[in-house]
Amino acid sequence: MNVSLTHELESFVQQKVKSGRYLSASEVIRDALRLLEERDLQRQMRIEKLRQEIGIGIEQSDRGETFDGEEVVAELLAEITLEEQALHG
Repeated sequence: MNVSLTHELESFVQQKVKSGRYLSASEVIRDALRLLEERDLQRQMRIEKLRQEIGIGIEQSDRGETFDGEEVVAELLAEITLEEQALHG
């Protein structure tokens, strides 16, 4: 596989190798791809959790167990913000 990088990304990779943390550009790219894979997995897990919670909410609504919409949205937005901060440090 042959991959083309922008000048900025190529410089970034070279800096990582020069730092001594990585022995080669391939190691930098492999590590970056592992992190991307991990991020995608975490995102999928969040989506699945939301789907489950939506299902629970629909069941509760069908039973007449409802909540104030504005309060629920505010809580969800706060939770999403915390998760995003944890992911992106």
